[in-house]
Amino acid sequence: MTTTTTRPSRLGPSYHKLFISTTISNIGDGMSLIAYPWLASALTRNPLLIAAVALVQRLPWLVFTLPAGVITDRVDRRKAMVVADYTRFVLTLIVALAVLSRQSSLPGLDELASVHGTSTGLYILLLVATLLLGTAEVLRDNCGQTFMPSIVEVDQLERANGRLWSAEQIANTFIGPPLGSLLLIAAFSLPFFVDAASFFAAATLVWAIPGSFRAERPDDHVQAPWKTELKEGFRWLWANDLLRSMCIILGFMNLASTLSGSVLVLFAQEVLDVGPFIFTIMGFGFAAGAAIGGTLAPWMSKRFGSGTCLAMTLGSSAATSILVGLSSWWPVVMILWTIGATLGATWNVITVSLRQSIIPPHLLGRVNSVYRFFAWGMMPIGALIGGATVALISQFADRGVALRCAFLLDGAIYLCLFIVGRSKLTTAKLEAARAAVPA
Repeated sequence: MTTTTTRPSRLGPSYHKLFISTTISNIGDGMSLIAYPWLASALTRNPLLIAAVALVQRLPWLVFTLPAGVITDRVDRRKAMVVADYTRFVLTLIVALAVLSRQSSLPGLDELASVHGTSTGLYILLLVATLLLGTAEVLRDNCGQTFMPSIVEVDQLERANGRLWSAEQIANTFIGPPLGSLLLIAAFSLPFFVDAASFFAAATLVWAIPGSFRAERPDDHVQAPWKTELKEGFRWLWANDLLRSMCIILGFMNLASTLSGSVLVLFAQEVLDVGPFIFTIMGFGFAAGAAIGGTLAPWMSKRFGSGTCLAMTLGSSAATSILVGLSSWWPVVMILWTIGATLGATWNVITVSLRQSIIPPHLLGRVNSVYRFFAWGMMPIGALIGGATVALISQFADRGVALRCAFLLDGAIYLCLFIVGRSKLTTAKLEAARAAVPA
């Protein structure tokens, strides 16, 4: 079955509805970047338990990504995105109501260091909700990436993805976290209520996009069992040397980033000595860099070559992670994040656009899910390693040293990836993959 929607030669109304929907949901996601870690740190100070929140959030990328790919290629992708976002609305609303019921007993933002033990009931609810939210996120994101080529021409993909990536970062860091911080200061439950509303609005906007968006398939296609379809996507990816190398490298990138990110809230509180508002201001550096990088990515790809841009991402990530681990002053961390994110944003724009342009439309959902299984499935492993690293080193060294070691290990992994990626992901190989696609 083929889509009934004709793609415009320019970025049309359907793209702009998707653009606004994604921006709104990312404002909510930005608030959750502040609200969820700070809530976890108000319920427990155990680094393993705090890292467990990041672990269960990313666990669905390991266990649900492959089935999500088959679902994406079988159903209307727009409707699947709507269902996923409405599900996230309901789950977030439940968390908001639970936090509201316990709000009077939670410590103030300046009293977190005095927390002893764990508030078991609310912590378990937080874990379960985070797991289910992550599951819905997997389906929504996979459908979103495979949905884009249905409303944007191939020669516009880098431009469309670059704009969307920039908007996501601005909403996710410039707007969401400051708003989340202000709401968090007013009441612990407020950012969760607003986050829920953002998912509702995002789902409604996507629902308003006209057309049918099922995967394009040959006229004589007979639907096979889902395991057979999944194997077809896996074989296609594994036979493509470029995408196979890219997804493995991205997997270790995500492992490294989550390794340090899982204990970032403790690093900010105990090493940099900042509260939620300054933590938000620090994030502006990352957002500014990502927004600039997302906008400049198409130009950088043409000017320096796509392979060189990917190498710059790996090299800059290694340097910034190591320098952050050696820093004690938050403005330095903010500047480092700006530099790293500017160069790092090109990775997403270039690699997502490449996948959208070279993977056959009827396989896009499955191949994309296998790719993200390897790439994103490493995140829970990284979160586990991050929490375990801090817990282990804290046994024989200062807690601050232990937290720094997570970032130094992050940087060391990126340095190894830079060495490998420089030969595996060259401009010549990327251009050859694009040229091999039939007109």
